[in-house]
Amino acid sequence: MAKQSTDVLPFRDTNLSFADRADDLISRLTLEEKASQLSYDSPAIPRLGVPEYNWWNECLHGIGRAGLATVFPQAIGLAATFDAELVRRVAAAIADEGRAKYNMFQACGDRGIYKGLTFWTPNINIFRDPRWGRGHETYGECPYLTARLGVAFVQGLQGDDEKYLKSVATPKHYAVHSGPEKGRHGFDAKASPQDLQATYLPAFRATVIEGKAFSVMGAYNRLNGVPCCANDFLLNQTLRQQWGFAGYTVSDCGAIADIHNHHKVAKDAAESSALAVANGLDLCCGSDYLSLREAVERKLLTESQLERSLHRLLLARLRLGQFDPPAKVKYAQIKYDVLDCPTHRKLTLDAAHKSIVLLKNENNLLPLQKTLKRIAVIGPNADAREILLGNYNGTPPFIVSPVEGIRAKLGKKTHVDYIHGTTHLPRGGSWLGTAERGFAEAVKATELADVAILCLGLSPTIEGEEGDAMNSDAGGDRTRIELPEVQEKLLDAVLAVGKPVVVVLISGSAVSTTAAKKAGAVVQQFYPGQSGGTALADVLFGDHNPSGRLPVTFYHATSDLPAFSEYSMDNRTYRYYSGPVLYPFGFGLSYTKFAYADLTAETESDSAQKATVSITVKNTGKKPGDEIVQVYLEHLDVKFRKPIRQLVGVRRVTLVPGKSKLVKFILHAADLEIVDESGNRIPAKGKLRITVAGSQNDARSLALGAAPGAKTTVTF
Repeated sequence: MAKQSTDVLPFRDTNLSFADRADDLISRLTLEEKASQLSYDSPAIPRLGVPEYNWWNECLHGIGRAGLATVFPQAIGLAATFDAELVRRVAAAIADEGRAKYNMFQACGDRGIYKGLTFWTPNINIFRDPRWGRGHETYGECPYLTARLGVAFVQGLQGDDEKYLKSVATPKHYAVHSGPEKGRHGFDAKASPQDLQATYLPAFRATVIEGKAFSVMGAYNRLNGVPCCANDFLLNQTLRQQWGFAGYTVSDCGAIADIHNHHKVAKDAAESSALAVANGLDLCCGSDYLSLREAVERKLLTESQLERSLHRLLLARLRLGQFDPPAKVKYAQIKYDVLDCPTHRKLTLDAAHKSIVLLKNENNLLPLQKTLKRIAVIGPNADAREILLGNYNGTPPFIVSPVEGIRAKLGKKTHVDYIHGTTHLPRGGSWLGTAERGFAEAVKATELADVAILCLGLSPTIEGEEGDAMNSDAGGDRTRIELPEVQEKLLDAVLAVGKPVVVVLISGSAVSTTAAKKAGAVVQQFYPGQSGGTALADVLFGDHNPSGRLPVTFYHATSDLPAFSEYSMDNRTYRYYSGPVLYPFGFGLSYTKFAYADLTAETESDSAQKATVSITVKNTGKKPGDEIVQVYLEHLDVKFRKPIRQLVGVRRVTLVPGKSKLVKFILHAADLEIVDESGNRIPAKGKLRITVAGSQNDARSLALGAAPGAKTTVTF
């Protein structure tokens, strides 16, 4: 081996461990330099050749805010696929584009914001209430589904190299964070030990332990009285000591300032910063950590505590290969031409296809015939660009709206009328007229058409983050889950014509609509990405069989919901809500039919307690299609408060007509355990009911357990 040059400092020696290299670099820094590196916009240290680094980057469903990028379906749309492997491939593609852009930016000397490799995603908060504006950034309301998709996204983003990370994933917002947006900077989320361990923490636990996420972002709010970004229970006791987390933590932007400005548990920036670092918060998104030198000098914090956080941050930069020759880092070889490559175009279309949920199809109105002479495409979402992109998005190479996708599908043989019809929200009269001024034209177009396709719903301008959703009536949130009244009136007017009507609801959350029940078909499309219109047209006209499932419950009315500010899970989500619903979690129809048979289970009651569940699924219809096989668990002998049921297994199965497949699920101890009211995880005991079907309460479901007609009792 060639002798190492004496002018190479040890922190650049790739033969040393990352930990030793980090220690060496820290030893060469002054207190001021150390403190400077704990802010998200870490300055350069020229005397050591350390370049500046901006830690803030976004890639919720594609590289965000940094120019050209493939825009995949919004996170809630990815959740509707119920397909962890697809989500992993999407994340891997996003990471490739992120590395390609980073490599290009580095070559140009551009190290600004949104140019790095540390991505503040995925958002794995539980979508506990459909009024939360940021819910479409999440994977829905189910802890199990959120955990599976979160782990897949983290693994895809961080890569599979034994030494280097492709990029850093940052599950957020830790913890118990899901609105209201207006109060997020000072809100105290009160969560019981049971809700905390059974609902709010499982996805974080999984992404850290299984996914090996190298970063976690703290939330703005307090948890049971303590700010999340200065919370020893969350950041030290749980994250590091219980889960073995070895990475770094970062604050949400401005959350350190909230500690003294809104939570009022510190007097100034120095006290808030010292409190955060001492309790395990390593990196600040904001300017407050500029006071860390002052905090050390005031003896609010020791220099060794500051160095502990810096060591974690330097490990991340080292594992990303930032101080190593590019030739030694395989991800440094990713070229810019991976951006908008054919593989990524195909992948985003595939994801958009699989995210579409068919909610109603009376008399097989869908798929529509391509020989129709005239179609009316109506509604505020028929040609809206923002509904394709969601939020935290990049600039796509192209955008296909619903009406554009339909026109491209049908060509010149079918006359397609596009009528805007109305606005998303009734904003009152003006010199332009009222929001109902387009009703007459919508009705006339329907009268002339063979079928009307109404593209209704919401928009990221109505539901989103505080400050982003400018048309929200609650600081980013919604106050009502019902379809906006003016859209409901438009739908009534079109339905009154008597022509076949297909309703396409495009939104990031659950929407309740009474008029849609009268339509022949209802399709739910979550914010679908750049190819959303193409995917929709493929489904409407039968070139793709819909297979998406609802990752959230669609309730009948706002009055069904508890108070938005209540964080108890009582009467929330499919796990605890016992009333009737419009459409249940996990629901979705197909153009073909699937039958279930021969459900069996084998149990083991040893130290590796588990159950192996097997079932045969057959395509009994006339079209190829995908079935989403879902496994639900009920604890029958448990006397304390518990979920009604809990998803514990999911599998996507592709079958051609007449073919069947044996599907097996191995349910391990962690899948079968239950959390008691004190927050303790209890191994499965007594009788369990295991139900396998295409959704909850499916008439085709087969059950194992102590239920009428059940085949076997599963007992531990």
